[in-house]
Amino acid sequence: MYSVAIDGPAGSGKSTIAKLLAKELNISYVDTGAMYRAIALKAKEENLDTEEKLKHALKSINIDFNEDRIFLDDVDVSDKIRTEEISKLASDISKLDFVREMLVSIQQNIASKKPVVMEGRDIGTVVLKDAKYKFFLTASIDSRVNRRYKQNLERGIKSDIEELREDIVKRDYNDTHRKNSPLVKASDAILIDNSNLNLEDNIELMLKYIRGE
Repeated sequence: MYSVAIDGPAGSGKSTIAKLLAKELNISYVDTGAMYRAIALKAKEENLDTEEKLKHALKSINIDFNEDRIFLDDVDVSDKIRTEEISKLASDISKLDFVREMLVSIQQNIASKKPVVMEGRDIGTVVLKDAKYKFFLTASIDSRVNRRYKQNLERGIKSDIEELREDIVKRDYNDTHRKNSPLVKASDAILIDNSNLNLEDNIELMLKYIRGE
């Protein structure tokens, strides 16, 4: 049994690439960012505006995956968690130690039971430190902003390029400066700058490393 850990900043293509890579390898895909988004959605919908309220709510929360869809308390929230508002809230919530500790435990438990491709911001450094394969994806800020803009268009969401840029810059800062599990490249991770790579080339490059070609 083996795991593939993929880390990287917002807009580096982690989710799409991890999902396709898992399909190529015929193993499970786990989107850890979606877990934080699900908690952010719960906080918003239930007005959990203090740490104590959130802590209490997490005692009975149920987050599960089924065929690349994420379920929050048995409700499919895969589409509802993909708004910019939830993205920003998830970035803030991810800085809370008790949230990270709970989700890391869930993520490690999932990976202990089956081979997975898991992506996020602390997978290779914290969640799956012993993963057989580790990758750190990155791309220029312009590439990441354009990708996010196109993704939003595909979902029928109109975005302002400059607002997206400001949001990604802020998330980069939050992710790399938080005290608990900041975004850093694991020392044994393979760095891939995919600014000028399409999806197919990116995945093919990762498969070559995994297959030892």
